[in-house]
Amino acid sequence: MGLLAAGIGAGIAAVGAGIGIGMIGKSATESIARQPEASGDIRGAMILTAALIEGVALIAAIVCLLIVFLG
Repeated sequence: MGLLAAGIGAGIAAVGAGIGIGMIGKSATESIARQPEASGDIRGAMILTAALIEGVALIAAIVCLLIVFLG
């Protein structure tokens, strides 16, 4: 059961990160289209937020791997 839980957990983490980054990209594209002069600031905030989401997804994947190998 632990292996199944780890697999499902890793899958949910990957899907969640993909949805989150997709929403960030969509919002940033709309924002740049509305205010092209602020594209640098918007792009920087988008990259920072995407990196934080990827970090959370990576931590979730590591926890799932720890469940597999230590549990």
